[in-house]
Amino acid sequence: MTPVVLNSGDTAWILASSALVLLMTPGLAFFYGGMVRTKSVLNMMMMSMITIGIVSVLWVIYGYELAFGYKGESAWYGSFSLSGLGGEVGNFINNGGTYPIPVLVFAAFQLMFAIITPALISGAIADRTKFVTWAIFVALWVTIVYFPVAHWVFYFGNKVGDTLTGTGFLAGKGIEDFAGGTAVHINAGAAGLALAIVLGKRVGWRREAMRPHSLPLVLLGSGLLWFGWFGFNAGSALAANGIAGLAFMNTQVATAAALLGWILVEKVRNGHMTSLGAASGAVSGLVAITPACAFVAPWAAVVIGLIAGALCALAVGLKYKLGFDDSLDVVGVHLVGGIWGCLSIGIFGTHVVNSIGVDGLLYGGGTALLGKQALGVGLVLAYSFTVTLILGFVLEKTIGFRVKKDAEIEGIDLNEHAETAYEMTSSSRGGSLS
Repeated sequence: MTPVVLNSGDTAWILASSALVLLMTPGLAFFYGGMVRTKSVLNMMMMSMITIGIVSVLWVIYGYELAFGYKGESAWYGSFSLSGLGGEVGNFINNGGTYPIPVLVFAAFQLMFAIITPALISGAIADRTKFVTWAIFVALWVTIVYFPVAHWVFYFGNKVGDTLTGTGFLAGKGIEDFAGGTAVHINAGAAGLALAIVLGKRVGWRREAMRPHSLPLVLLGSGLLWFGWFGFNAGSALAANGIAGLAFMNTQVATAAALLGWILVEKVRNGHMTSLGAASGAVSGLVAITPACAFVAPWAAVVIGLIAGALCALAVGLKYKLGFDDSLDVVGVHLVGGIWGCLSIGIFGTHVVNSIGVDGLLYGGGTALLGKQALGVGLVLAYSFTVTLILGFVLEKTIGFRVKKDAEIEGIDLNEHAETAYEMTSSSRGGSLS
């Protein structure tokens, strides 16, 4: 085998991108933390932070190998021998081709995706979740859902000469998903829906306002997510090249358009453009452009983002019509936005901007690509929802997944963590917080 010549520029970009993607999880903590009530903010943020700890450790032990190991040549999962990165360190160069970055850099980059995906789920079950059960759920969910699905989508096979074998199931079917519309957003959105069903509605849902306690925190969180998302999407090129530049530009303009699309819907529907709508609209655009960012032209990214913002603004109301309490609109933003983003490739995709891309409907490619995209959407949605529903019910019936009613009413921060986010008592100098 010809030795790989490492490229320092590409390596530096993927290292920086890995750090950007990690920043997204604390950003998500701020985003979600600001959206809940004062008595729940610490618990909400801790649900993201504990995910960093759990998934990082599991990734090194077996997660990377389960997602990207190829010893078994399976389309459904990688390898599982508990040798972790030590056992697979030389195999990355066969992930569908040769990449000029060290395997540990690739593994670090993919780890950050594995971290944020279960953290996204937490927004659907805010205000009512036992923290220890959540931690156990994260460990089980990434093992039986995220790691295998990442293999389906992101593993491009063992290439020796001109022979390519062992591709992930969806990758082998020709699904185009550049940075995780299926593996991350649809996966998390479907799981969020399942857990919202398992845990049931919050005490006072639809009777009490349950407004965000800190919109500045929400805006801060959305800004950090937007910033980190450049690593998420552009970093997925695995090189500092033109495809990274395309993904970077498409990420920016789609997000901007989605922000506008959401607040325009608000203006028409409610007469006001809100800061919460601007933040949520930006996130919906980030979600939608994630799978498509390297397969569409910038003008199409604007259209995708504009539609995503409007569509998700309308979709968040589905929970009231269908009767499930998705606390922070994980279903309306991540599931709906992820579905639209994946399907949009079948419409706007073109090989003109990326030679490995396939033409969609608007470029004369017919419905073939759209059908493949729909297959990927449907399979990941069904798998994640079904497995999560079963896992959630098992945890609820055994160790309990939801806190007691009294604890929820008093405040989950105080009951689960013995802390409160804000100290409202008078100071020793006689002053007070206002």
